[in-house]
Amino acid sequence: MICELKKLKLKNIVMLTLAGMINAFGVTIFLTPVKLYDSGISGTSMLLAQITPETFQLSFFLIVLNIPLFLYGLKRQGISFTLYAIYTVIIYSLGAWLITDVLPVDVSFVSPLAGSDLLLCALFGGLISGLGSGLAIRFHGAMDGIEVMAVVFAKKLGISVGTFIMGYNIVLYIVCGMVIQSWILPLYSIVTYMAALKMVDAIVEGFDRAKSVYIITTCHDEICAKLSQTFEQGITVMDAQGFFSGTERKMVWIVLNRFQISNMKELVHSIDPQAYIAIYEVADVFKCEYTNS
Repeated sequence: MICELKKLKLKNIVMLTLAGMINAFGVTIFLTPVKLYDSGISGTSMLLAQITPETFQLSFFLIVLNIPLFLYGLKRQGISFTLYAIYTVIIYSLGAWLITDVLPVDVSFVSPLAGSDLLLCALFGGLISGLGSGLAIRFHGAMDGIEVMAVVFAKKLGISVGTFIMGYNIVLYIVCGMVIQSWILPLYSIVTYMAALKMVDAIVEGFDRAKSVYIITTCHDEICAKLSQTFEQGITVMDAQGFFSGTERKMVWIVLNRFQISNMKELVHSIDPQAYIAIYEVADVFKCEYTNS
C-alpha cells in the first residue's frame, strides 16, 4: 500500500483537480439548470437529484454512487487508479457543491451563460464535461464509475467496453424520459453525450492524430532518401513478398502528420507510380532516446 502511494504523482493530482473542477463547471452551468443529463453515473446522479428531496443534491449522489464502484473495481484497476479516481470524483462533487450552493451564481432555472437554449447547453455542457473526463483519463484517473463496471463486466457479457457504456446510457435516457414524461430533454442529452465523447477522444488520443504510412515499392532506396530529406523523420524498411506473385519487395514505414500526407503521396508516386500506400491513424507516438554507457 505504501509503495503504491509513493507512485502517486503531483502532476497527476494537479491535473485531476483541474479535471474535476472543469467537469463540475460544465455540468452545473450548462446541464443541470435546464435539466439535461450527463452520461453514466453522473447522469444517473443528476436524475436522482431531481426526483429526491433537496437535501440529496448532485454532489451527494456523485460520491455515494461512484466511490463504491471504484472500490469494487480495485482489484482489477489497481490502487493508484482507484485513489486517483476517487480523488477526482470528490473534486467534481466539491466543485458542483461550490457552484450551486456557495458561489453567487444562479443556476436554479437557466444557464447563466447559455440561457434556456437547449442546443447550446447540450453542446457546451458536453464539450466542457468531456474535456474534464478526458483529462481525468489522460492523467490515470476517471470521472465516472460506469467505466470501471464496463471493464469488469463487458467481457463476461461478451460485449466491448464501449458497447457496455453506450447500452447503459441508452437505458438511462429512456428511464429519464419515462420519469419526466417527456423525450425532448433525453434527446438533447444524447447530443451532450456525443459531444462529450468526441472531446474525450480528442483529449485522450490527441486533436491531431499522427498518420502511420506503409509503402510497398521496388524503389525503396530512392523513396527513403527523398522522404528523409523532405520530412526529416525516422524511416523503417522491412522485407515483403507478394503472396500470389512471390515478388520480393520492400515495405517502407514512416509516421507523418496530416499536413504532410498529400506531399508524401505525390513524392512517392513521382518515383514509383506503382507503389502501394496504406495510411492509418496513430493515437500517440513515443520517441525514446538511447545513450551509450
